[in-house]
Amino acid sequence: MNIRPALRSFAKGLASLSIATLALSSSLALAQPKVMRIIVPYAPGGPIDVTARLMAERVKDSLGPVIIENRPGGGGNIGADAIAKAAPDGLTVGIAAVATHAINPWLYSRMPYNAATDFAPITQMLRVPNVLVMNADTAKRLNINSLADLIQYARANPAKLNYASGGNGSAGHLAGEMFKAQAGIFAVHIPYNGGNPAQLALLSGQVDFNFDNLATASGNIKAGKLKALAVTTATRSPVLPDVPAVAETLKGFSIDTWWGLVAPAATPKDVIAKLNQAFVAALNSPEAKTRFAALMAEPVANTPEQFSAFMKAELAKYEKVVKASGAKVD
Repeated sequence: MNIRPALRSFAKGLASLSIATLALSSSLALAQPKVMRIIVPYAPGGPIDVTARLMAERVKDSLGPVIIENRPGGGGNIGADAIAKAAPDGLTVGIAAVATHAINPWLYSRMPYNAATDFAPITQMLRVPNVLVMNADTAKRLNINSLADLIQYARANPAKLNYASGGNGSAGHLAGEMFKAQAGIFAVHIPYNGGNPAQLALLSGQVDFNFDNLATASGNIKAGKLKALAVTTATRSPVLPDVPAVAETLKGFSIDTWWGLVAPAATPKDVIAKLNQAFVAALNSPEAKTRFAALMAEPVANTPEQFSAFMKAELAKYEKVVKASGAKVD
């Protein structure tokens, strides 16, 4: 029996099947929606990560599926660098924060990216007020009931007060240095290895005051363990409307924690406009605002141009603050 014709027929059948399978696979691949990713330069679980995940859920109807990619390390620099070097196709965006885009460029002697030129701003997302708090027992013992009282006491007692922070170059440290410079006082800075140890030191009376994140401090403020003297935003926070802003005593004082959304610099403007529209709508949704309130955060949805101008101003502001503090981490 000659099996060669049968083999040739079988081979042709396989070839036809392979071509058909390849065509079907290609069609299915084209039919699959493209997946966007949001790079978060910090570990899962924090307020920035929670915000990114909320936004991913809110924009999926307009932009398609979105995944979160956490890239922590280097004070946020590793994740921010990944955003800068991603393909500018609109499928990779990421979080820009006060640390990665305003503080770190002056804190680190070497940066893997240029905060001013390597990103296309999309929209600011949130800001979280910081608050100047004292140990309640210390405030009572020293008869300090207001920010003016604290400044008056510090001027009359140079170097007798100290304040804690989560480390050299942290937001709490820089807020403290900015406060000291504008108030014309001196207080000893005591850096701790993170915000939680700094807060514990304040609660135990080891230090006199600090500049803490409002979301972190609010529970102890309500419990009467900490006394809130002022919030650091330019105006009062709706979360603590009875607590004045530092700027009401020290004109122009403004420092808070913020973050927003950026893309690689070469991302086309029409793509940026589409992303802005989707994320601004998500930020302004009632469901998102309810979640933000639980984080003590205030939504700030704006245009790419407004966010760009804001980041440039923050970068310039922190250049002066960081250099005056002398803080370096490498």
